[in-house]
Amino acid sequence: MREKVEAALAKVRPMLQADGGDVELVEVTDKGIVKVRLTGRCKGCPMSQMTLKSGVERVVLKEVPQVKAVEHVTE
Repeated sequence: MREKVEAALAKVRPMLQADGGDVELVEVTDKGIVKVRLTGRCKGCPMSQMTLKSGVERVVLKEVPQVKAVEHVTE
């Protein structure tokens, strides 16, 4: 499943990179939770939570139906 998630993130990555940010896959849990880290300009952006939910999570859930949610981690 990790490879499918990486492929989904590759689809959203150009949008983030256009604004000077990026997304890094940290973990895919056994319960279908994808943990990501926003980097670059996305890291401290006040809109990062919206980017995570309406951008990253939407694409990952569409591409990988086994995923239940996408969460942001800071460490």
